[in-house]
Amino acid sequence: MTAKRFDLKVRQGETYLRVIRWETLPLVWKPITAITQSGPVRITAVAHGCPDGWKACVKDAGGMDEINAKNWPPRASDMHKVAVESSSVVNFNDVSSVEYDPYTSGGYLVYYTPVPLTGYTARMKIKDRVGGAILATFESPTDIVFDLASYTITLTIAASVSELWTFTRGVYDLEVVSAGVVTALLSGTVTVTKEVTTT
Repeated sequence: MTAKRFDLKVRQGETYLRVIRWETLPLVWKPITAITQSGPVRITAVAHGCPDGWKACVKDAGGMDEINAKNWPPRASDMHKVAVESSSVVNFNDVSSVEYDPYTSGGYLVYYTPVPLTGYTARMKIKDRVGGAILATFESPTDIVFDLASYTITLTIAASVSELWTFTRGVYDLEVVSAGVVTALLSGTVTVTKEVTTT
């Protein structure tokens, strides 16, 4: 797979956190049995299996056409962050369906398959340029933490680390490794904004 482009913006002397959700095909389709006219919208899809904080969309819901994905395959603009209420109910906190037409029947809650993270390690380097000098190194399990239950990878750059940085720009990539297979998840630039307040 090609690493997803994501540029890091770090303020010197401030803790930086980035939660990464690694998703893949196939799409997961879960039948919907109810959608509320409320803010936020609540969607009932029995045994949906969608992790909290994942991105999902609605496809082919009857009546409430406004909530359906506008593009297929879905684009980023069609996806909404899921807040899980139960094994059967999720909500899209960024969507109010109060003024939507009433839901009648059918439809699917659709999301990309979460990649199981068991057995993976991770590593990341910041360099002054591609193939250049190493400016910083991060590794699991200290700086990069896997949460197997939520399918998340959390990168932490401690304030005590960024406070000592003298560079203002670099490049990076973040890789995960399992059984000798290396996969690049993210890559891009790193921009460091100098702090004003110091201890």
